[in-house]
Amino acid sequence: MSILYLFLGLIALIVGGEFLVRSSVGLSLKLNLSRMIIGLTVVSFATSAPELIVSVQAALNGSPGLSLGNVIGSNVANIGLVLGVTALISSLAIERDFFKFNWPWMVLFSILLYLCLYTGNMLERWEGLLLLGLIVLFLVLLIRRATKGNRDSQEMDEELQESQWWKIIVFLTIGGLALWKGSEWLVTGAIDIAEKLEIPKSIIGISMVAVGTSVPELAASIIAALKKEKAISLGNLIGSNIFNIGSVLGITALITPINVPEDAPSLMSNDIFWMLGFALILLPLAYLPKWFTLTRIKGIILLSLYVLFIYLAYQSL
Repeated sequence: MSILYLFLGLIALIVGGEFLVRSSVGLSLKLNLSRMIIGLTVVSFATSAPELIVSVQAALNGSPGLSLGNVIGSNVANIGLVLGVTALISSLAIERDFFKFNWPWMVLFSILLYLCLYTGNMLERWEGLLLLGLIVLFLVLLIRRATKGNRDSQEMDEELQESQWWKIIVFLTIGGLALWKGSEWLVTGAIDIAEKLEIPKSIIGISMVAVGTSVPELAASIIAALKKEKAISLGNLIGSNIFNIGSVLGITALITPINVPEDAPSLMSNDIFWMLGFALILLPLAYLPKWFTLTRIKGIILLSLYVLFIYLAYQSL
């Protein structure tokens, strides 16, 4: 039954993530938001919804290790797995402006999370409020930058452009319910498997659950790469990582403080440094030939590092 719950949870997250992303983009178009805002805010937040629901559910169930491990593992998976696979399928161009705004914010959130956990071995409510406040500041600055720039002329999906309000609301509802139920099944299955195999919940969180909640980003990125579209960009994944720390852990910490579990010392001694490393490695990769392009070779590098991360996580048992 645990494996069945895990499987059903992953399927529900895939369906829910797809519905939520499409309806969110349709809503943004109805409100006449620019493509930059759609990618870095609505799509990023929508694809972070599985992490948010899983983390809140895990925290309420008394499993902070799963909650914290899920976010750390998802941020590693977004760059190592999702970006690695996407670059492997089709090379991605990196805008020079990316390292002036998006990347520094992701690094800032990553370092701030480490400092909060390092100083008190937990994420307290006031620290969760701080993370949420920084998310608001990030959005305000992002919108101000977007309004100063030119509106993106790239064509959107005609079906999304012509979506009716009732369809957007129905898709949002279906997506939300699927994510909620999927997260419940995923957490239940993951905890049962962890207990039966005597695997720390944090290890399950940074591996199986993290990959499961990164499925919307992975599926959307692969589809975009296969269609040679640039709809799902590097900025979307970076935005998702920012929302994972700022909103997911911020909201979860407001509900209940997140302790670093005693049975998961690797979270602070190993896993969080991998998260920082994957955030920082994007800078040197951008300046390796070809400049400002994530080639297939760079995709292989990211994927190899992710495989090594998972291998070392299970070797530490």
